Amino acid sequence: MLGMIWAQGHDRAIGAHGTLAWHIPEDLAMFKRVTSGNPVIMGRRTWESLPERFRPLPNRQNIVLTSNSDFKAEGAQVCTTIDEALAVSDALNPDKYVWVIGGAQIYKSMLSQADALVITDVDMTVADADAFAPSIGEDWELVQAEPNRGWLHSTSGIDYRFSALQRKISASSDSKSQADSSQREVIPAQQRVIPATQRAFYGNSDPLRIFS
Repeated sequence: MLGMIWAQGHDRAIGAHGTLAWHIPEDLAMFKRVTSGNPVIMGRRTWESLPERFRPLPNRQNIVLTSNSDFKAEGAQVCTTIDEALAVSDALNPDKYVWVIGGAQIYKSMLSQADALVITDVDMTVADADAFAPSIGEDWELVQAEPNRGWLHSTSGIDYRFSALQRKISASSDSKSQADSSQREVIPAQQRVIPATQRAFYGNSDPLRIFS
């Protein structure tokens, strides 16, 4: 299964001039918990934006997607197509879920293949934002929110909230698509419970506590 994880400010802004506009330790901790032990796919710019001491991201198979076949990323696997990146992630660890972690163009290009999203909404307007998360439309079902209403308050002074969504199963899907999606149980938003078959996807054995 393929998941995407990102943090976004107002108007889906995720960055400006190659940097994040906020520092939220609680979001970083959630990101680490959810993605650890799984392959992560990122674009070249996202890789280069990581501080060198954090490259590659530890306890994760790092895959860098770039059109430059000569690009080198020490400690990571470089791929030049989405299909190659997905094939590599499966070969590295076929029993693990794969997380797309940025940037904007990678999210946009791979959204149609994603099964789940974990989104941090940040109560902030990003001046001069030049990178944006994709519009996800009505194809997604909210399965958990933290908090259910309002905002959490970070130790850094910023308000934020978490959401986990999974792709809806369309009643008009053909039989093959239905078979491929048979393990994806759609849960009513008000329940906010991750189905047992997907607990590992969110990196936590307790389906009610994805984010904390």
